[in-house]
Amino acid sequence: MVRVSNNLVGILNFITLLLSIPIIGGGIWLSKQANTECERFLDKPVIALGVFILLVSLAGLVGSCCRVSWLLWLYLFVMFLLIVLLFCFTIFAFVVTNKGAGEKISGKGYKEYRLGDYSNWLQKRVNGNWGKIRSCLEASKICQKLLEDGSTPVEDFYKQHLSALQSGCCKPSNDCNFQYISPTNWNSTQASIYDNPDCLVWKSDPNVLCYNCQACKAGLLDNIKSDWKRVAVVNIIFLIFLIIVYSVGCCAFRNNREDNYAWKHYS
Repeated sequence: MVRVSNNLVGILNFITLLLSIPIIGGGIWLSKQANTECERFLDKPVIALGVFILLVSLAGLVGSCCRVSWLLWLYLFVMFLLIVLLFCFTIFAFVVTNKGAGEKISGKGYKEYRLGDYSNWLQKRVNGNWGKIRSCLEASKICQKLLEDGSTPVEDFYKQHLSALQSGCCKPSNDCNFQYISPTNWNSTQASIYDNPDCLVWKSDPNVLCYNCQACKAGLLDNIKSDWKRVAVVNIIFLIFLIIVYSVGCCAFRNNREDNYAWKHYS
């Protein structure tokens, strides 16, 4: 007799199998709609994730409902590896995002960001891929709003709550003490050596701005830090769900072995 745990594993895997279909479809849609390299970045991982969930769900569904012990064993083995990997990634995400935060500036509504404040591991990854990352930032037009607000008085601009990327990539650092003309147009007021190297990199050209600044990289890392922390919290919830499913799957596997043993013994 098929027991409750087998039915429960079957139902859960049928649900995840259905969920894998729109994930695969979304990845295919992304690959068809993408016009730039940045937009194509996610299509293959999304499709791979959808196919992986589909195959694992099929293994769990067939193994539990048809009482195929070897298939259910393979399902449990993959689930165990997934739980271990997810646990390790969650710990790693909390560790690498533990450092770094924006610095509040007196009289300003936005914060300043410094690359050295963030994890060395994240810094190396960003520095090594900055060419591609910069092209993606330019394509996203993160500075477009500031370019459109060309007539904003300096007092109003200082009160704005800019995002980490806007603060780091679209304006010069507060250390430079440049003369404000518009949100993306600033003039140097001195010809001395600056303590902050970003002051020498900044240009009012809309295609340059501060995209090569360390502050721009720091703004990106602040975004990554926030996103990874959210992902880590979601991972903890998903991890609890996987452990529950894994436990139920172990019961179903034991049931299969007992039923197969009884069938062989009495046949």
